[in-house]
Amino acid sequence: MNPVFRTSPGRTRRRRNHQALRATQTVLCPNCGAAKRPHCACSSCGYVRPGLQLKGFNQPNG
Repeated sequence: MNPVFRTSPGRTRRRRNHQALRATQTVLCPNCGAAKRPHCACSSCGYVRPGLQLKGFNQPNG
C-alpha cells in the first residue's frame, strides 16, 4: 500500500530530530581513576560505592 501524500522535507527532518546519537557521559572512578559511566560499576576495578565492590575483580589482600 502506497502513502496517500508525500512527506515534506521539513516533516521528515522534524521526525528525525530526536534520532541523533549522543556522546556517552563518563566520570572518573574515585577508586582507580578510570573512566566509567555514572551510576554504574567501574569496569576496571569493580568499584560501586564505598565499601562495596563487585565479585570477580581483584580485591586487596586481608
